[in-house]
Amino acid sequence: MRENLEGKAAIVFGGSRGIGAAIAVRLAQEGADVALTYVSSPDRAAATAKLIEAEGRTALPLHADSADADAVQAAARQAAERLGRLDIAVINAGVLALGAIEDASLADLDRSLEINLRGVFLAIQAAQKHMGAGGRIITIGSNTANRAVAGSSIYGMTKSAVGALVRSAALDLAPRGITVNNVQPGPIRTDMTREAIDWLVPRIPLGRVGEPEEVGGLVAYLARPETGYMTGASITVDGGMSL
Repeated sequence: MRENLEGKAAIVFGGSRGIGAAIAVRLAQEGADVALTYVSSPDRAAATAKLIEAEGRTALPLHADSADADAVQAAARQAAERLGRLDIAVINAGVLALGAIEDASLADLDRSLEINLRGVFLAIQAAQKHMGAGGRIITIGSNTANRAVAGSSIYGMTKSAVGALVRSAALDLAPRGITVNNVQPGPIRTDMTREAIDWLVPRIPLGRVGEPEEVGGLVAYLARPETGYMTGASITVDGGMSL
C-alpha cells in the first residue's frame, strides 16, 4: 500500500475495536504511528496494537474514558509526547441508545450527550493543542444526522450536533491550517449491528452493510496531504440509505 502518511503521528479516540480499530490499522498501513484509546476492552486494544506493530509502526494503547475531561487531555498529551507530536486525531468513541422517545431514560440521554457530543468537543479541544499546520481532525458521526429513524431520537440528535460542531471548529482552526471533517457511516458490520443485519440489508440500496475497513479507507483519505483544502465537511458512507 502506498504510504501516504509516512512519518505522521495519529491518535484514535475509541480505537480498540470495530470501526475505530479498522481506522487505526489503516492509518498504520499508510505509514502513521498510532495511539488509540480504550475504556473497557484492554485485550482488544492490545490486539489492535499488535496489528499496528505488524505494519512496522509504533502503537500506543491508552486507557481513557471519553467522558473524563482530564483523561482525554492526558491521552492527547501522552500521545504527542510518545509519538513526538500529533498530526491526525480521529474521534470515534460513542454510545448507542435506542428506544422510542416516550421510553427514553434520563440516564441514556445524559450518557449519550456526555460521550457522543461533550466527548467529541473535549477530544477536538485536547488534540488541537498538539497540532501545527497540516493537522487533521476527523470525527465519526452517523447517517442518522441525515435521516430520521424511529427509536433513535437521542442518537440522531447527538450525531446531528456533531456536524454543527465540526463546521464551527473548522472555522476556528482554519487560520492555523488545521482541518476538521466528519464521516457519517450508515450500518457497518460491527458488534453493534450483528443482530440487526438481516433487518438492515433490505433497507440499504447497495444490498449489504458496510465493512469497518471501508470507513477506515475514507478516514485515511481525509488524513492525507492532498485533502488539505477540505474542511467543515460531513461525508456520508451508508450504501445509499440517505438518498
